Amino acid sequence: MTGAQIDQAAVEAFLLREARLLDEGRYQDWLELFTAQATYWVPSQPDQASPKDTVSLIYDDRRLLEARVRRLLNPNIHAQQPPSRTSRIVANVTIENSTGELIETRSKLLLVEYRRNRQRLFAGTCWHRLSRGPELRIAAKRVDLIDCDAELDGLVVPL
Repeated sequence: MTGAQIDQAAVEAFLLREARLLDEGRYQDWLELFTAQATYWVPSQPDQASPKDTVSLIYDDRRLLEARVRRLLNPNIHAQQPPSRTSRIVANVTIENSTGELIETRSKLLLVEYRRNRQRLFAGTCWHRLSRGPELRIAAKRVDLIDCDAELDGLVVPL
């Protein structure tokens, strides 16, 4: 996808593909959706302006994303024994801005995680900054959980 034209259907398909890769535990394929300079951020406070102002639930650059994926793919990861089963719903996808080679999107996320006879819900707003090129890639992802300032029992599976 190049040029000034924005294809809403292509953006939605990309976000749905990301969700599917995560639900299927295809973490290496998910990692490949990110650019070399990508960031993945889950703030710990509503309306948090910067990951550098206070602690975040997650703030990964590409190197930390790679480490996260290595841990998730390790068959001995204690926090995933047994592995979580997840189902994500991505909805209300909008293109918020498009400048040059970047597309900024907003979508709603509902994630159900099932593990050890317990089901957890995560809901919030996802912001993706997508880099155009031969294929869309994630330059930055931010997930604003509606309960980000609540006590959360470990976030292991990516949102």
